[in-house]
Amino acid sequence: MQHGDRHTQVANLIKEQAATFIATEANTDPMITVTRTDISPDYRNATIFITTLPEGRENDALIFLKRSGGDMRRFIMKQTNLKIIPHLNFDLDVGERHRQHIDELVNETGTESTYELEE
Repeated sequence: MQHGDRHTQVANLIKEQAATFIATEANTDPMITVTRTDISPDYRNATIFITTLPEGRENDALIFLKRSGGDMRRFIMKQTNLKIIPHLNFDLDVGERHRQHIDELVNETGTESTYELEE
């Protein structure tokens, strides 16, 4: 397995486990969606990116996540066989929020989107 593949697998695993933790532990208002996870090359730090519904409640979500970070880390430790459980950071996925907003505008106006999501 190549380094990049393992990195992607670990990022996806942490994203899934974070989403599961949030689904069981978080209040549904605001609804928190985990959009992606970035992991440092040494696997010691992970940033979990989120969006919220309704918009405008991102600070509430980030406060909850920062307060629950230790519990989430222990949850990930129990649910996975990762040797290194990264320190968890949380941030807003501004790009995803913009994409959703563009989709809403396209739907409202009935025009074709020219917006391409860069991979």
